[in-house]
Amino acid sequence: MFALKQKYDNEMKAQLASELNIKNPMLLPKIEKIVISVGAGEYAKDSKIMQNIADTISLIAGQRAIITRAKKSVAGFKMREGMPMGVKVTLRGKQMYNFLEKLIVISLPRVKDFRGVPRNGFDGRGNYSFGLNEQLMFPEVVYDDIMVTHGMNITIVTSTQNDKEAFKLLELFGMPFAKGR
Repeated sequence: MFALKQKYDNEMKAQLASELNIKNPMLLPKIEKIVISVGAGEYAKDSKIMQNIADTISLIAGQRAIITRAKKSVAGFKMREGMPMGVKVTLRGKQMYNFLEKLIVISLPRVKDFRGVPRNGFDGRGNYSFGLNEQLMFPEVVYDDIMVTHGMNITIVTSTQNDKEAFKLLELFGMPFAKGR
């Protein structure tokens, strides 16, 4: 299932070099990692729900997710040091390409009234972030096994420092960007 990696190596590198006018192949933009994160919010105090969220994200990513903990106590948020804050997983290599292919080909088209991911998710340094409202769009998730529906943030980190180059890279991978602008 490495169709995206093969597509990048065989077709996209040459196309990126000509369209972006890059002579050195080492400077071509590529995806370095994908980070999936979930903020726990009101569920941070319930360890069973936190574990269920971690298990769900692990199932989606194909790699074990970790529960992140608070580094400092913040009285305004009723947060103590060491309390669970959320769940995250960082994907690289094979798992990264598998997840990206599953996201683009299978999961995003399953979203009801999907019109594309927003174009304004770039951070100025070539990284793209967007949020999903629920985890039920992924085929691995069994509805009866989840305790709460939750969203997730997905950040795609590229090797380029330019949003235009990162946009072109993701567009060639087949990321369904929203029409307009």
